[in-house]
Amino acid sequence: MIKIKLKKPFKLYDTVTCGQIFRFFQMEDGSFDVILKDRVINVYQKDDVLFASSNDEEDLEKVIRNYFDLDNDYEKMDDYLIQNDVKIKDAIDFSKGLTMIRQDPFETVMEYIISANNGVPQISAALNNIAQKYGKKVTFNNKKYYLFPTFNDLKDLSERDYRNCKVGFRDKYLKQMVDKLNNGDVNLDEFYTLDTKDALSKLMENNGIGPKVASCILLFAYQKYDVFPIDTWVKKIMKNDYEIEGEKKIREFAVKTYGKYSAIALQYLFNYSRNKK
Repeated sequence: MIKIKLKKPFKLYDTVTCGQIFRFFQMEDGSFDVILKDRVINVYQKDDVLFASSNDEEDLEKVIRNYFDLDNDYEKMDDYLIQNDVKIKDAIDFSKGLTMIRQDPFETVMEYIISANNGVPQISAALNNIAQKYGKKVTFNNKKYYLFPTFNDLKDLSERDYRNCKVGFRDKYLKQMVDKLNNGDVNLDEFYTLDTKDALSKLMENNGIGPKVASCILLFAYQKYDVFPIDTWVKKIMKNDYEIEGEKKIREFAVKTYGKYSAIALQYLFNYSRNKK
């Protein structure tokens, strides 16, 4: 086990449970087991110290800091947002310590294709089904977990194989994406360097990826904070707090008001609206 002294505000519970990730498990002691790309970690927080252990402790502090985005300057982002919209201050103060998790691009692509018109329990179950059938088994703290497979691990799967993992009508979209990745028609590393507009367009060339799914992928895997998925929560917040309705008007307002940190702003608003007493 390692101890990480937190020099900036961080809320482990809020960050893990705010809807960014689908493959985590809360333990009886309040800690979380989280399945990363290459290992399973257990984390818990006590005041300004994060305690972490893993089945693979090589470079564990570096892995944890990167995954939970602990070294990013959220104070600078918060100041920028408040300067542009004083009304957001309550949401920022409430959400202080909420960070954007840095996820593996391939799993993120797969999980958000699966997410279309789907509920969180169903998404989690489908991802875990795929991992259990085709991923690497890891035993950690006397529990069995499964890492998410690579696209090479999935290269021979049929649509039926995906369907058997309970992905529903998205089976064909998953197969098409995996085939493109294995054929070199899609390069996930490319999206780190593309500007947001080009990245959105290129992602949406693929079946099963519309504006909302593409935005989620770019936000949660590539840290492009100027994209933002507009869901029912966002629409409700914008209507109630800002008297703005319609996806086009919401997008125009967010771009004009929050700019390069639009996704951070909407994540704060979502967290505040959902969790405030």
